[in-house]
Amino acid sequence: MNKIASTDISPPPGGPVTLDLYAQRQKIQVRSVSGFFQNIRVVTIWGMLTVFMALPWMTWKGRQALLFDLPGRHFYLFGWTFQPQDFIYLSWLLAIGAFSLFALTVVAGRVYCGYVCPQTVWTKIFIWIEKFTEGERNARLRLDRSPLTINKVLRRSMKHAGWMAVALATGITFIGYFSPVRELYGDLWHLRLGFWQVFWVLFFTATTYLNAGWMREQVCMFMCPYGRFQSVMFDRDTLIISYDAKRGDPRGSRKRGSDPHALGLGDCIDCDMCVQVCPTGIDIRDGLQFQCIQCAACIDACDGIMRQMGYDKGMVRYTSENTLETGQPLHVLRPRLLGYVAVLSLLCGLFLYSLAGRIPLTVEAIHDRNQLYRESNDGTIENSYLLKVMNESQQMQRYSLSLEGDKAIHVEAMTPPSFSLRPGEMVSLPVTLEADPGYLADSHYSIRFVIAEMNDTNVKQAAAGSFLAPASR
Repeated sequence: MNKIASTDISPPPGGPVTLDLYAQRQKIQVRSVSGFFQNIRVVTIWGMLTVFMALPWMTWKGRQALLFDLPGRHFYLFGWTFQPQDFIYLSWLLAIGAFSLFALTVVAGRVYCGYVCPQTVWTKIFIWIEKFTEGERNARLRLDRSPLTINKVLRRSMKHAGWMAVALATGITFIGYFSPVRELYGDLWHLRLGFWQVFWVLFFTATTYLNAGWMREQVCMFMCPYGRFQSVMFDRDTLIISYDAKRGDPRGSRKRGSDPHALGLGDCIDCDMCVQVCPTGIDIRDGLQFQCIQCAACIDACDGIMRQMGYDKGMVRYTSENTLETGQPLHVLRPRLLGYVAVLSLLCGLFLYSLAGRIPLTVEAIHDRNQLYRESNDGTIENSYLLKVMNESQQMQRYSLSLEGDKAIHVEAMTPPSFSLRPGEMVSLPVTLEADPGYLADSHYSIRFVIAEMNDTNVKQAAAGSFLAPASR
């Protein structure tokens, strides 16, 4: 029998070696930086936070302007009131939002992530709290390495108390979009919150505290899918943050004001400032990476160093791959972008057309299933129905009831010809139709119940139904 040669896999001297495939997260302490793009970020971050906090408090004709009343199944959006059956409008908005993001990504990469993404907004606010309580980057690094002292406990306690305050305000405000915010704060002040209100407030408080305080860049790198599929939407003319290696390399330190060409160096002084200010901890000089959220902190940091050295700005800048390699200007109009814009324009047009033609009234007719028809004492044939009518407007409305169909069929005299509904109110209206059997030649008739607003005849809805009768003899 032939023997199979085997490779010697005996353990090395000193015993077996254990390889740990888990890479522990390295805490990122972000250095503060100022500049043109960071000033823009300050405006967008505080603008987003202000809008989020203020929207639930806005009123519209005596009602909370933006309220998603899940128990009542009413969704108020300023002058519109939507019901669960209006889900198609949410689908339109989601599709419009998706294609808007696609088009923006093709043009300017992940600028949404760097300037207005909620994760970026709340993380930046938490970093400001961290800087206020623990100091700048170097002070925070020293605090991390220092032993546990009263000073360290106090600073850490202040930081986490600030984080928790912002997280709690965020959780309460978020629930204020689904529960009347003024009642919510009143119940909170008097400790009258229900179980589910307390649960969701605590849930979103904890989520904000963990995501913005502890996980930070981990959310962008491992939890958010956008960073993973962004490369599919990028092309060579997409505006991205890039390091100009032709100008910056070879890197090396030098004295201020020295001529890099005489030293055989590029403009990059290898100060690592671009790495220290990056919220995801990457080195932009390594090229485009999916972790980059295009916050432009590295641009402002590098421009500041170049200004101190007496060099031209723009070694790290917003540019495209094509422009960086060939020097050609940015191509704005290109097939992929035109395609996204065309689809987006179509979706917006259809959405606006559908919304403009929407009638704030819902009508449903249900035939009595227990008895298809009945014969009254005077010999007339009767059919019973239940009309469900909902006023989807935000004003009290008065409606009239009429019937379309065979002239032999009419509404029973006892049925009220008109009725009123409050905003968002739904009524179940029993209706009886009757007909003289002498005028009925068939056993089945198509009818339509028409509900019309009495002050505006253009606002009307119809519900189709059937009138059943005995087979003609």
